[in-house]
Amino acid sequence: MSGGPAGHTWPARDALAAHVARHAATHPLLNALVQPRPDEAAREAALELSGLLAGVTVSVKECFPVRGLRTTLGIPGRGVVADLTDADIVSRLRAAGAIVVGKANVPQAMYLHETDNPVWGRTNHPLSPARSPGGSSGGDAALVAAGVVGLAVGTDLAGSLRQPAHACGIATLMPRSTVLGEGGAVDTLPHLTAVRPRAGFITRCVEDLAVALAAVVPGGFLSAPPPRRVGWWDTSGPIPPSAAIRRGVAEAVARLQAAGIEMVPLDGALAEEAAWLHLAILAADGGADIRTLFGGVRPMPGVRRLIALAALPRRLRPALAAIARLAGRRLEARGLLATGPRDAAGRGNLVARRADLAKRFAALLGDCEAVVCPVSALPALRHGTAARLLLAAAPCLAANLLDLAAGAVPVTSVRPDEERGRPWSFDPVLRAAAATDRGSAGLPVGVQVIAGPAGGEATVLAVMRLLEGPPSQRADS
Repeated sequence: MSGGPAGHTWPARDALAAHVARHAATHPLLNALVQPRPDEAAREAALELSGLLAGVTVSVKECFPVRGLRTTLGIPGRGVVADLTDADIVSRLRAAGAIVVGKANVPQAMYLHETDNPVWGRTNHPLSPARSPGGSSGGDAALVAAGVVGLAVGTDLAGSLRQPAHACGIATLMPRSTVLGEGGAVDTLPHLTAVRPRAGFITRCVEDLAVALAAVVPGGFLSAPPPRRVGWWDTSGPIPPSAAIRRGVAEAVARLQAAGIEMVPLDGALAEEAAWLHLAILAADGGADIRTLFGGVRPMPGVRRLIALAALPRRLRPALAAIARLAGRRLEARGLLATGPRDAAGRGNLVARRADLAKRFAALLGDCEAVVCPVSALPALRHGTAARLLLAAAPCLAANLLDLAAGAVPVTSVRPDEERGRPWSFDPVLRAAAATDRGSAGLPVGVQVIAGPAGGEATVLAVMRLLEGPPSQRADS
């Protein structure tokens, strides 16, 4: 990884030249760095750079303002005028010596775990053009995985860092909201107060995450002793996990046990409850904030479908759910009942439920300092399936809901014998899950690490270091 944070000492101009060459070689496949700034980056690389990230090439998620570039969110007509100032996280990266090479692609309105929009087009997975790198930080994940940049900065409201990292076989860290906040990203959900997006980093290895965080938030993130007790579950919520996902957790548990950590099996049902509650909070405005972003522009089909579902009045939902169940659409029926517009009292009830769930989550963990569990129910999704397979990201949502530090790290890849095995179902979501498994051999599989309520970023990094192992044992080696 040229120009990477940890232990890489290439001169800035050499690191930038390597980035330019790699971008030119991979862009026809990836279409991930959609707003490059080669001339400005070259001028910056010629300066005397200093700091922990001196000379590191960095891509920035399209939602972060970067002076001279545009913030469109993938919506035609937005971002006609270039950004005049940098987002806070961009300023911090520059101060640490990083070279910002441009903006990476996002899903339209950052509303799907699939990176595609009518402004910049579709971003492909580095290993398979038929698959997506995920989202909404999918462009950045594709760039890191392909070796185009050493570091990327994104945001996470519902798995938007961890889903792409898992899909692409790289590492990510989502700090608590008090560490980086939203990083100065454009606020697409101004009326959402119960939970908020969080800025975080994507890199190829865990140590690079630690250095990146220490560079922009000095103090104590580089190292911490491994925890003594770690909980785990291998369930993934409404969509059962693929065979490779379940095996990935088992391998992670074995690695941590071999490192002397006591591994405690826990019931993952509470994480599924948290996922449904998080989705209810996100949909409580009926999709009003997202609709406002579009003005008179028609959203893409997948985005339009989710916005329409969010807007359905709650009084209609029981009848529609009953019809969906009769048609074999069990998961859609459950989603209809769990989500939808709520008045102030209804939103207050959701917040109260979150407080109760936080207490029960802490009790479930007991003296476990962290949890290892799936990132997603599935490997990288096929293009065009993210709206139907939204619930694949359910394992990520507890950390978002409860403002816990979390990360993802690759541990294995899908084997040919793991491409099949799901029972046949009438449910179109489960049929789409089975189709995702088919042809997935060789795709990366990561696991998620969530710090307990008393822990934080250092705990997550310590566990992920052990899971990653030395370079010769890494999933991407």
